[in-house]
Amino acid sequence: MAQLFSARADLFLRLGLLALVVLPLTMAVSGFAYYRSSYYTGVGAYVQQPVPFSHRHHAGELGIDCRYCHTQVEKAAFAGLPPTETCMTCHSQIWTNAEMLAPIRASLATNTPIRWNRVHDLADYVYFDHSVHVTNGVGCSSCHGDVADMPLMAKAEPLTMGWCLDCHRDPAKNLRPESEIYNTAWEKPADQRRKGRALLAHYGIRKDHLTDCSVCHR
Repeated sequence: MAQLFSARADLFLRLGLLALVVLPLTMAVSGFAYYRSSYYTGVGAYVQQPVPFSHRHHAGELGIDCRYCHTQVEKAAFAGLPPTETCMTCHSQIWTNAEMLAPIRASLATNTPIRWNRVHDLADYVYFDHSVHVTNGVGCSSCHGDVADMPLMAKAEPLTMGWCLDCHRDPAKNLRPESEIYNTAWEKPADQRRKGRALLAHYGIRKDHLTDCSVCHR
């Protein structure tokens, strides 16, 4: 029986059929890997700020409590950013002529707020309430990492829908007592599961509705 196609044409056909199978699979795996990578989530990337504020120096070395600057974190959805006057409480006395603090001095002189750039910027269709979390056993470092060891602020967790749902489905594994909420170096104890279940009852958390769509999308 005569061969209708040449050996080269037959080879190209086989390679084409193989590509039809391999290419979609490769694209799917690559897309998933990209979605989970820091290139997409921004984890570990520092965000340029108008003033190079160091959490390591202020929160770590000086021991300034988170609530000194983020005054609304226990009572509002937005944790709040410090007004220029808060910065000048100290810097009207120390480092008064430091070049890096020139934007702070200009802000005070012109009564123009500093425009800080968001590090953790959720989509507009996501509702997040800081007060609900910190008053129910979720510490700052669970989402923001050990900021007291960050020379410049970087995103520590992906904050994707899947990441949030993982905690909402099983909050006990991340809960901590009130005394440890603002301890950014807190680590889970060996018996976190047992203590977490006790903290669920302590805070009165009901897991059955934590994954409802309306909790985060309103």
